[in-house]
This record gives sequence, structure tokens and C-alpha cells, in this order.
Amino acid sequence: MQAFFYVGRNKQGDEVKGKIEASDEGAAVKLLRAQHITPIDIGTKTQKKAAVTSGTKNADVNFLTPSVKLGDLIIFCRQMYSLTKSGIPIIRSVAGLATTKSLRLQHALKDVVEHLEKGRNLSSALSQHPKIFGQLFVSIVHVGENTGQLDSAFLQLALYLEREQETRKQIKSATRYPSFVIMALAAAFIVMNIFVIPVFANMFTKFNSELPLMTQILLGTSDFILNQWYILASILLVCIFITKQYINTQNGRINWDHWKIQAPVVGDIVERSLLGRFARSFSMMLRSGVPLTSALSLVADAMDNAYMGDRILLMRRSIEKGESLSRVAKSSGLFTPLVLQMIAVGEETGRVEELLAEVADFYEREVEYDIKTLTSKIEPILISVVAVMVLILALGIFTPMWDMMGAIR
Repeated sequence: MQAFFYVGRNKQGDEVKGKIEASDEGAAVKLLRAQHITPIDIGTKTQKKAAVTSGTKNADVNFLTPSVKLGDLIIFCRQMYSLTKSGIPIIRSVAGLATTKSLRLQHALKDVVEHLEKGRNLSSALSQHPKIFGQLFVSIVHVGENTGQLDSAFLQLALYLEREQETRKQIKSATRYPSFVIMALAAAFIVMNIFVIPVFANMFTKFNSELPLMTQILLGTSDFILNQWYILASILLVCIFITKQYINTQNGRINWDHWKIQAPVVGDIVERSLLGRFARSFSMMLRSGVPLTSALSLVADAMDNAYMGDRILLMRRSIEKGESLSRVAKSSGLFTPLVLQMIAVGEETGRVEELLAEVADFYEREVEYDIKTLTSKIEPILISVVAVMVLILALGIFTPMWDMMGAIR
């Protein structure tokens, strides 16, 4: 039998330290789990933590280093779920996962290991890297630590991130064709104004004929793009700068994000996607044991939309004044009558998190259907744009040519 010194957390989330005798480290972990203690670190007095000390040097990370992908976080959550469920100490688990291919995540996890070795808990260590682990992520981990259900917390996060990844893939797939058509139209516009129209302009000049208004507009536009492009570029840069400065203000960000959900064709999809994210994350927070008002604050930060976040914070303030969730949800104007009814039933039956999960499924199904039909909605608009370009070209270029051909006859 060997004496193993351990650091862990009990069911109440308090840190406990002590010594336990077992035949090997695996047996010691099982004994601790039987005592409802989640081991953070365990080993003999003279044992070196090879898994921790190997690779403690920070990876070279700079502004050119690719950001952490959603898939990397999903793999991390899945692996942490398996390791914590098996009773592997947290320090050893995180250190073992620090060999990931993502340099930024690798650097962050090594820093997390250093914080854990200094006695900080996992959620506090993860919060030191907010660009990788958001507030929602950290809060779920914190709740899992305090309730002794860290493995369940990572499983919930993995499922949540997988749904987010699937939605993003669907959006990319639906917008690939329209994006390609728009780029092709932009390229055609540039080629026409730089190479095609100037040739016809020289020909019209030689004939010295009176040109229609549409032809004059085309020739003037081409001349401006060729000879005074710097003015156009300057105006474009100034507009981009002013827009960015406005969006960086609080009111500007709220108005910009409000415009996103009111934009034609895609506005409804964006709004339903955000509401699905709200319901899913809110349900996950409540299921994890986060208080209602705290959950609303965290979800508002996780929305990635200032307008929606502002409305959710208004809901939280109303609840703090004593109003019910169903009433503030109705006054927010964010939800459909069907969803409001589900929230009201959930509040009456004490199954709010369950019904919110149903709300999330409802919105996610609608978003999935809308994304699948997005191409069919955008296609008529793109065809109309192409038709207008062809019409302008025909009126501006071919009409004077037909006039000249008639004059020659």
C-alpha cells in the first residue's frame, strides 16, 4: 500500500486536501470518488508530475496565429467529459489535452495548468482567456465545480457547441451560391468599366455622334473609375471608418444589431437563430443550477447581439422587481405566442428549463428550414440584378451602335 496525497473538491464545492492509502493511483481515485470527492491533483510525496511539467513552455503565439476553432473547443469539452467522468485528476486531464494542434488553445491550456498548480479552481483559470472561453462557458464550468458535476457540465457544453457548429455550417452552405454570384457580378462590373466600355467610348468618339443619356452615364462612370478612382477609394474608406466608429459606440452597436434582425430576406433567420441560442443557453444555465437573474445576465453577454442582449437585460431587471418570467417574456416582444405559452406552462409546472429546451428546438427547426430555402429566396433577386445589368448594357452600348448602323445604311 502507498500513501497518496490529494487535492480535490467535495459535493459542496469546497477544496479538500488529505492523504489516502491505496495500492496504486487508480485505486486511490476510486476511493476518493466513493467519498464524493472530485480529485484535482493526486500523487505520492516524491512523485513528479511528468504530464504537467512536460511542455510547460509557452507556444509561440502572435497575431498571425489562427484563432481557436469551434471544433477544437468541442473536442476539448468531449475529452474533458470523458476524463473527469473516469476520475482522472483535473490538472493531469488539462495538461494531457494541452497537446492539441491549435497553438492558441495549447498556450491557453498550459496557462490554465499553471493556475491550477497555484491552487486556483478550473473556472477561474479558464476565465483568464475570455477570447477562447466565453462567460457562458466559464459559468457552466463554475456551476459544475460547485455541484460536483463537472463531467455533466462539459457534456452540456459539448452538445451546445455542436449545435452552434451545425447551424454555422448550414448558413455557410446556404450562402455559398449567392456569394459566388455576387462576386461574379462585381468582377463583371469592374471588367466592363475598365476594359469593355473604354473600347466603345473610343469608337463613339470617332463617329462624333450624339449619344443617348444612358450611354453618357455609362461612359462617365467608366471614365470616373479609370481616372479618378482614388476619389472613390477615399470616399469608401471614409465611409467605412465613420461606420466603424459609430458601431463602436453603445447606441451605434445596438442600432446596428437591431438593423441585422430587420434586414430583408435574412433578418428573420438571424432573429430566430438568436432566439434559439437564447433559449438553448438559458435552459442549460437553469438546468445547471444558475439563479434565474444571473442566468439572464450571462445569456445576454453570450448573445453576440447588443440589441437582443439589451432586451434580455430589461427582462432581468423586470424579474428583479418581482414580475414573472412569462410576463416579462411577453412584454419583451421577442417571442411568438406559441413560445410564450410554452414558457408560461413551464413556469406553472416548474419545468422552465425543459420547456425552454423545447423552445430552442422549435426555433432551431425553423432556422434550419429557412436556411434550406434561403437560396430560393435570394435567387430571384440575383436574377433581377443580372437582368438590370444586361438592360443597362444593352441600352447604353448597343442602342447607339444600332443607330450608327442605321445611319450608315
